[in-house]
Amino acid sequence: MTIPPKPAARPDKVSLWRHLRAFRRDILSSQPARLYHAWMAEFRTPFFRSYLINQPDLIDIVLKDRPMNFPKSNRIAEGLRPLLGQSVFLTNGAQWQRQRRIIDPAFGGGRLRDTFPAMLAAGQAASARLAEGVREIEAETSHAAADVIFRTLFSLPIEDAVAAQVFDQFRAFQRAQPVLNAGAFLPLPRWMPRGHRRQTRAAARRIRALITGLTQDRMAQIRAGTAPDDLATKIMTTPDPETGETFATDEMVDQVAIFFLAGHETSASALAWALYLLALFPDAQDRAAAEATAFAQNPTFSNLSALRFTRDVFREALRLYPPVPMMVRQTTRPEQFRNRDVPVGSQIVISPWHLHRHDRLWPRPDEFDPDRYATEDGTACLRDAWLPFSSGPRVCTGAGFAMVEGPLLLALLLAKWRFEALPDRIPVPVAHLTVRAREGIWLRLTRR
Repeated sequence: MTIPPKPAARPDKVSLWRHLRAFRRDILSSQPARLYHAWMAEFRTPFFRSYLINQPDLIDIVLKDRPMNFPKSNRIAEGLRPLLGQSVFLTNGAQWQRQRRIIDPAFGGGRLRDTFPAMLAAGQAASARLAEGVREIEAETSHAAADVIFRTLFSLPIEDAVAAQVFDQFRAFQRAQPVLNAGAFLPLPRWMPRGHRRQTRAAARRIRALITGLTQDRMAQIRAGTAPDDLATKIMTTPDPETGETFATDEMVDQVAIFFLAGHETSASALAWALYLLALFPDAQDRAAAEATAFAQNPTFSNLSALRFTRDVFREALRLYPPVPMMVRQTTRPEQFRNRDVPVGSQIVISPWHLHRHDRLWPRPDEFDPDRYATEDGTACLRDAWLPFSSGPRVCTGAGFAMVEGPLLLALLLAKWRFEALPDRIPVPVAHLTVRAREGIWLRLTRR
């Protein structure tokens, strides 16, 4: 059976300098192969210790049982501050709790049904934009996912001038932003520059200026009573149930920035890899296309449940190519994991990339098998070892949103288009802001 590509692992023992250089270029290929088998591994630098954990009960302690004892690491946050400021993705403690109290209601209950028409319109527009021939599919999925975010958040299609500018500037930010900067490795005082590239800072400023304009316009519409009933309006008018306060403009800009990052960048990554996997496995593509064709005849929210195999294809893409490959927490008190002392200030790394391919948890971990989720083992793994959206109180707010958007867009594209892999252009996954292909994902498209 053809095995989907993954990057080669580095040798088990290399110098600290070589590891740090490789880590800065690409997280995935800088890791040793033993992490696909180990329950825990320790990595030491002159300034801190890092512990990667794959053991499910240890992951539960960090993410579910005692999450407040393991806040998000500021080392990883340093590289994203210019764009995300104090967004819910980066904050901890009481500030994070307040932000979630305001944001979560917008994504709960019947809101997914309310956002479905905007998702559907974005997906249909994406399918109409495609053309026959060889295409770089990540660019197409980025366009589609950005369209979903703008339609659901601000009721604007991607063709809107401001939306298009944000999309273009975000692509510039992604190209300029390394995964990690100096602040991730060195104990820099707060006054010292963080080593952000000039292009990174400039792109972040432009994005935030555009988002500020959108946010101020929406606040004016809310005051005038003319605001559309979309996610931005819901979030901006929801008071904190404990204090009665709503987000100020600057706070809302931070949140919109992370909604765009999390909702556009991650969805684009997962959708592109799902299309590549289906191109690599034509029989699976035919099964998903049959579901998609039937769904396209009556594409309603209620009929999404009929996309069972398509949903499992998307789950399998999230397993093999999790958009966020690693999550980092920090210890606030002495811990003991697997009879090993873990000091205060240690970095606790939870790696969906390694957990999802762990050979002691998943049968045939490197194979593409959407049918695994219909088995007892697959159900257990889905519960214990599948973390594309994190877990516990800090689970991604938009997880439910993504699991509607992904299968929906996949179905709308498959209903009209056939995707074929190119033998001479095998994509190599690398970690930038998300797991993308080093030179893009090139597929041949033909109309069905």
